Amino acid sequence: MALSATSARAAVKADINVTPLIDVMLVLLIIFMIVTPLIAAGFQATIPRSQNPENRPEGSDEVKLGIDKDGRFWLDLGSGPRQIPDDQLPARLQAVYETRTQDKILFLKADQNIEFGRVQQAIEIARQAGVRVVGAITEQKQTLTKKKKEGS
Repeated sequence: MALSATSARAAVKADINVTPLIDVMLVLLIIFMIVTPLIAAGFQATIPRSQNPENRPEGSDEVKLGIDKDGRFWLDLGSGPRQIPDDQLPARLQAVYETRTQDKILFLKADQNIEFGRVQQAIEIARQAGVRVVGAITEQKQTLTKKKKEGS
């Protein structure tokens, strides 16, 4: 029995092979199952302590924002720190940074025992006032050898 042209065409299958598609979808599903809880957990960070290898003196034209142990804001514009109420801080920072064209840096110094939400609030207020860079002021970490050298 001879094969005709019509029977040869009937033997060819034109179906899509879905096996590779299913494999790719399963891999993507697994990736999303692993990544989604990490995204939902939020950003958590432990802020590092610096050894402060170089001692940099503070400039008189620097704007420094302090947060004390009670969560109160202190603003230092070069003439010494002055306490500023929460509701006045945005307007005060806005006025300071409107006049600056290049230097839009704020140095932030906060007590280590306050809630991090208070620091986040200060950074958000500063960003809305036009601050482009927020620098952290830390105390120099004392080592045992430094203490001995200072004592002798």
